[in-house]
Amino acid sequence: MDKTYSPHAIEQRWYQLWEDSGYFAAKSEGESYCIMIPPPNVTGSLHMGHAFQDTIMDALTRYHRMKGYNTLWQPGTDHAGIATQMVVERIINADGKTRHDLGREAFIEKVWEWKEESGGTITRQLRRMGSSLDWEKERFTMDDGMSDAVQEVFIKLYEEGLIYRGKRLVNWDPVLHTAVSDLEVLSEEENGSMWYMRYPLTNGTGHLLVATTRPETMLGDAAVAIHPDDERYKHLLGEFVELPLTGRRIPIIADEYVDPEFGTGCVKITPAHDFNDYEVWSRHKQISAIADLPHGGLINIFTVDAAIRGNDDEYSLIPEAYTDLDRFEARKKIVADLDAQGLLEKVADHKLMVPRGDRTGAVIEPLLTNQWYVKIAPLAKPAIEAVETGAIKFVPDNWKNTYFEWMRNIQDWCISRQIWWGHRIPAWYDDQGNTYVGHSEAEIRATHGLAADYPLKQDEDVLDTWFSSALWPFSTLGWPEQTPELAKHYPTSVLVTGFDIIFFWVARMIMMGLKFQGEVPFKEVYIHGLVRDAEGQKMSKSKGNVLDPIDIIDGIDLEDLVAKRVSGMMQPHLAKKIEQATRKQFPDGIQSFGTDALRFTFASLASTGRDIRFDLQRTEGYRNFCNKLWNAARYVLMNTEGQDNGVDCAECRYSPADRWIKARLQQTISATNEAITSYRFDLAAQAIYEFTWNEYCDWYLELAKISLQSDDALLQRGTRQTLLKVLETVLRLAHPIMPFITEEIWQRVGPLAGVTAATIMLQPYPELDIEDAIDPIAEPQIEWVKEFILGIRRIRGEMNIAPGKPLNVLLQNGNANDQVYLQELGNYLRKLGRLEIITWLNPGDNAPESAIALVGNMKILIPMAGLIDKDAELARLEKEIQRIEKELPRIEGKLGNAAFVDKAPPEVIEKEREKLAGLQSSLKNLNEQFAKIKAL
Repeated sequence: MDKTYSPHAIEQRWYQLWEDSGYFAAKSEGESYCIMIPPPNVTGSLHMGHAFQDTIMDALTRYHRMKGYNTLWQPGTDHAGIATQMVVERIINADGKTRHDLGREAFIEKVWEWKEESGGTITRQLRRMGSSLDWEKERFTMDDGMSDAVQEVFIKLYEEGLIYRGKRLVNWDPVLHTAVSDLEVLSEEENGSMWYMRYPLTNGTGHLLVATTRPETMLGDAAVAIHPDDERYKHLLGEFVELPLTGRRIPIIADEYVDPEFGTGCVKITPAHDFNDYEVWSRHKQISAIADLPHGGLINIFTVDAAIRGNDDEYSLIPEAYTDLDRFEARKKIVADLDAQGLLEKVADHKLMVPRGDRTGAVIEPLLTNQWYVKIAPLAKPAIEAVETGAIKFVPDNWKNTYFEWMRNIQDWCISRQIWWGHRIPAWYDDQGNTYVGHSEAEIRATHGLAADYPLKQDEDVLDTWFSSALWPFSTLGWPEQTPELAKHYPTSVLVTGFDIIFFWVARMIMMGLKFQGEVPFKEVYIHGLVRDAEGQKMSKSKGNVLDPIDIIDGIDLEDLVAKRVSGMMQPHLAKKIEQATRKQFPDGIQSFGTDALRFTFASLASTGRDIRFDLQRTEGYRNFCNKLWNAARYVLMNTEGQDNGVDCAECRYSPADRWIKARLQQTISATNEAITSYRFDLAAQAIYEFTWNEYCDWYLELAKISLQSDDALLQRGTRQTLLKVLETVLRLAHPIMPFITEEIWQRVGPLAGVTAATIMLQPYPELDIEDAIDPIAEPQIEWVKEFILGIRRIRGEMNIAPGKPLNVLLQNGNANDQVYLQELGNYLRKLGRLEIITWLNPGDNAPESAIALVGNMKILIPMAGLIDKDAELARLEKEIQRIEKELPRIEGKLGNAAFVDKAPPEVIEKEREKLAGLQSSLKNLNEQFAKIKAL
C-alpha cells in the first residue's frame, strides 16, 4: 500500500471498475430491496441536500446488497419542465431569437439536443459520490416508456371523471406565462405600504375606510367584507358602496375570515385575484345575482403579463385610463387618482409577505384561468388509510401528522402548465368546443367517427412535472406493461426524501400507486432534515454560505471559490459582502477531503428527522479517520504479509487482548446493524468510529505488538490472525458508508484473512456471532489494563513528565483480583506505560510524596522525587494561570454587555459562553495542580 492515503488515487478507478463489472445491477433472484431515487432535475447539479440523501440511500443499498437482497437503486432524472425550458430559451435568446421564432417542434428538438449534450452533469456527480445506482435501468421522465405511462394515467382518470378542465385561481408567473406550483413560489417578508381608501356608501351617509396592500386590484373588487360581530359596521350589512374610479356598486358582506383588528376591519374582496378572497366569495356568491355583479363577481383585470387588460366584447368594466398599464404602473396612477378625488386617506409603511417565482423573481399573481385538474378527494381517502393502518410508516413517526394535515385539507390539483417542454396533454378540441381525450388524434377520429378533414386542435398545455413524478415508483419499472421488474420490485422498500415535498411528491405517489397498482408504492418513508451551515443558517447563494459537495471532495482554491460564490450576483454590495466573508472563512480555500470523508460526515450527522449543521471541521476529522484506518492497515500488512497468519489454525493461542477485541467487534457489529435498520446512521457511524479509532487502533494495535514480539509462535499466529480478521470485518462493516477506502484496503487484507473475491461490495455484511459477543474473562482484564495505563498517562500529562521516561510505580490497597491481574497482565503495563518496576506496598507502609491515580480502590503511586523540576513546573503553571485570569474578564464583560447579548446571533453568544466555561474549568484544574505540586 502507498505510504499516504490519497482518495483521488483510488476513488474514480474503483467506481469505474464497479460500474463496468455490473456490480450495481439487480440480480435475478432473492428478496427485493428497492429504493427509487428522487429524480433530480436534468438541469441540476449536485448540492449538499442531494449529497446527503444520496449518501443515505447508497448506504442502505450497499448494506442490503451485502445482506444478500436483490437490490435495485433506481436512477433517473426529471425533465424539469420550466427549468429546462428556461435554460434552452436563454441559449436561443443569446442568438437574438425567441422560442416563438423557432416554433414549438423546432424548439422541442433544441431541448432534446441540449439534454443529450449537457443534461448529464448531476448523474456524473452522483458517480463521484460513489452512488451504486443500477445505471443500466436509468430512466428519464420524458422517455418513451414514461410518456406512455403518463398518457395512460391521464386518460384513465379522465374517463373516470377524476380529471376535468375548469376555471379557477392559480399561481401565475407573469414572466413565464404559466401556472406554477406552491413549491415554486417563494414568499418572504418585504417592506411595503398599506393604503387606506374611502369607499363611499351609496346611501350617501358617508364611506367605509378600506385598507389594502394592493390598491391596483380594486378594479376587480366584488364586495367589502366585515366581521359579523364587528359592532362598528353591523348596521351596514346589506348596504352597498360605490367602487371608486369605476362607477360600479358592490355589496357589504359579513364573513368570519375578516380580522377586526387588522387595518380598519373592512376588507376589499377581489375573488379573481386573491386565494382567500376567492374562498370568501365562494361562500357568498349568491349575492352576485342579487347585486347584479358582472361575471358572477369573478372579475379578471389582468393579462398574462400582469398588465391591466383592455375592454372587449366580454369586458366593459375597466376605465380606459388604466388599460394596458403594467400592474405597478397602474398602482401609481390609481393611488394618484384616488388622492386627487379625496378618496385616499393615508399611506402607512407595512411589512408583508411577497410571493415571487423561484426562477424569475417576479411577483406571483393569483389569476383566474382555465386549467386541467385532478379531482383529488377520492384518491386521497385510500392514501390516508394506508398511513393510518401502518401499510406505510413514516420515520420519524411524527411526520405522519404533517401528511394527515395536508391530506385531510386537500384541494383539487392543477396539473396543466402553459409551456412547451413536457408531456403534452392528450386532449383535442373541435370548433364547437367539444373535448376529446385519447392516445392520439388518429385514435380519437376512429373512436368518435370523425372524418379526416374534421378540424381538431390539440391542447397547447403540458402536464405539471409532479404528475409524471407521481408515477415514478411503477412507471420506472415498465408500467403500463406488466414487466418482471414490476412484479419483482413493486412495492418498493423505502423512500428517502425531505419533508418539503411530502405533499407535492410523497402523497401523490401514494395516491397514484394505490390507484393504478392496488398497493402502496413503498413501505417506509424516511424523512431527513435540511443541510444547514455550521451556524444553523439555511444555505443560499445570497448568503454566500453554499458549499458544493464536489469542491469538498476535490478541493478548491480561494480565488475559484470566491468567483463561484459571487457569480451571477446582480447587487455589487452583496457580491462584495460575500467575497469578504468567503475570504475570512476560507483564507486558504477548501482542501481536498475525498468522498469517503464527506460521506462519513453526512452519516455521522444523520439523526432521524433533524436538520443538520454541516461543519467542515467534522469532515477534516473524518479525513483524519480515513488516514487512521489507512495507517492501521499498513501496520497490519507489514506484520502479516509473507507470514503464517493462522487463517485455519485450530491450535493457535489468543492473548487476552485478542479475545477482548473480538468480543468488542461483535458488540460493534450488533450496534451497527441495529442502527442502520432503524435509520440511525449517526449511531452506526459512531459505533464504527469508536471501535476502529479508540479500540482497534489506539489500544489493540499497541497490545498486539507485545504478542507479536513474544517467543510463542502459536500466540504470534493467533494475534496475526486476529489483526487481519478484525480489520477485514471492520472494512465490511464500514463499506456502505465509506465504499472507496474500504475496497482499496480490503483487496490487500481479504486474501491474507482467507477471503479471495472480486469485490468487497458482494461480500456478506457482518452478522453478530453471539458466542463471541461476550468474553467474561478477557473484557474485564483489558478494561483493567486500560484504566491502569490511562491513570499513568494522566499523571505524566499533569506533571509534564515525558512520555518516554521510564517510571517506577507503587501499588496500594489492591485486592486479590488486582494482584492476579498484575501477575497475568504486567507485561502490558510495563510496555504500554513505560514502567520499570511495579511494587506492592505492604499494609501500613508509608508512601513517599507521590502523584496518585485510582483503578477501582487500588492506588497507583508515582513517587515524584527526581522526576520533575518543581520550581520550573510551578513557574509554568503560574504563567498559564495568569494568562487565563487575564482572558476571563474580557469574555465575562462581553457576556455582561446587554448591547452584545441583544444584537449578536444566538450561536455567537453560545460560543462565547462555551469559551467562558472552558476557561473557568481550565483555571480550576491548573490551581489544583499548582497546589498539588507545591505540596510535594
